[in-house]
Amino acid sequence: MASSNKLISLSIFLLLLCLPVFANQETQSTSSSQCGTESQGGCHDKAKALRFKLIAIASILIASMLGVTLPLFSSAVPALQPDRNLFVVVKAFSSGVILATGYMHVLPDSFDCLTSECLPENPWHKFPFTTFVAMLSAVFTLMVDSFSMSYYKKKLSDHSVVKVSDQMERLHCCFATRVVAQVLEGGIVVHSVVIGLAMGASDNPCTIRTLIAALCFHQLFEGMGLGGCILQGEYGPKMKAIMVFFFSVTTPFGIALGIGLSNVYSEDSPTALIVVGILNAASAGLLNYTALVDLLAADFMGAKLQGSTKLQIGSCTAVLLGAGGMSVMAIWA
Repeated sequence: MASSNKLISLSIFLLLLCLPVFANQETQSTSSSQCGTESQGGCHDKAKALRFKLIAIASILIASMLGVTLPLFSSAVPALQPDRNLFVVVKAFSSGVILATGYMHVLPDSFDCLTSECLPENPWHKFPFTTFVAMLSAVFTLMVDSFSMSYYKKKLSDHSVVKVSDQMERLHCCFATRVVAQVLEGGIVVHSVVIGLAMGASDNPCTIRTLIAALCFHQLFEGMGLGGCILQGEYGPKMKAIMVFFFSVTTPFGIALGIGLSNVYSEDSPTALIVVGILNAASAGLLNYTALVDLLAADFMGAKLQGSTKLQIGSCTAVLLGAGGMSVMAIWA
């Protein structure tokens, strides 16, 4: 749908709009001599790092495409169709991955940025901006859900003059799922470009080598969660292809962008810390709300899970495994 394209394009545009400012940070005075310059550490090899970045672009692209398309192709497998129990369990696992992404990866990254010693004491160390922005983002996501659902309900009721209650209910659920998929992809796109940018700008092959496996796992299972939402939304082939494309290329695009800006971009510059920190906080609020409310609560409070204790236990286990696995990945990424 057009709203999905606009949301994704706007997310990337806002990020790119801020990037040229990063190059001017070397002139700013900071409280630490390392602020505004990249920390080299004991592992610095620009040529070797570039090779790892090229490997990362290819491997993360493949993992992303595989993850987001698996649920779409699974519709041909009877046991993995959306109305089957196995699909519900797999979706619960993927929702756990998305939940842990927000809490264990994106939110801590925002805290690191917005509480950095490179930022002035006032106001950045006197107010919890990360949680404030995340809270506003979650409330904004709720508003988007509410107004979108109201719009689609009104549109359906205006075009319905015959008694087709079962079809209406199915269509109502399908618009609801489309809203979730669009909002979820918007948050994922922002975070994916940010983490790709950080990797692309780094010249530390030790860090990049570790991140490759972690981000491949991350993109694979996060893509499965998004792919499940896309499948349930019953989009047409064109819209499915657009959403798959944007999810798959955003992290590799961020890496390529970071490579191109590696000579001018410094992740420790004050403006970079503020912009990335706020974007991550907003993305975290969106992901946490979507995972808990739109994905987990909607399924766990729905008739299918409420009618089967066995399926509830299986889904709970899957959520914990997904969240636990992604939480462990926070050790490396």
